[in-house]
Amino acid sequence: MSEDKNKQAVETVQAYIAAYNCFDIDGMLALAADDVVFRNIVNGKTELETRGVQALRELAVRSAEWFESRRQTVTQIVGNADGTRIEAQIDYEAKLAVDLSPEAKAGRVLRLAGRSVFELRDDGKLVVLEDYS
Repeated sequence: MSEDKNKQAVETVQAYIAAYNCFDIDGMLALAADDVVFRNIVNGKTELETRGVQALRELAVRSAEWFESRRQTVTQIVGNADGTRIEAQIDYEAKLAVDLSPEAKAGRVLRLAGRSVFELRDDGKLVVLEDYS
């Protein structure tokens, strides 16, 4: 039973990442709980946090405008037995569509490695999304 829950959780995370890569915001949010929390953590410090699916939607719409292309590639994925927590090692590549800073100009390709942690409720909805870089 727990193996099935873990498999379902991994499939949910993979579907979320596939939707993210395709700029499918509705597809991403269909997998999220209404009270989802998103955090972007850089060098151990929370740089950005949203609470609720509407706040995540607003961030997703705004950030989609920043990139001409983007791709998260999972290099490793591990879940716990009860399917409530999945950790994915991620290689990230994106091409900027707009100038974000003097150093990050439109056309620049960003390459990062990090990890993402996904927590899921019993109903399979994503309730916490954390990106670490």
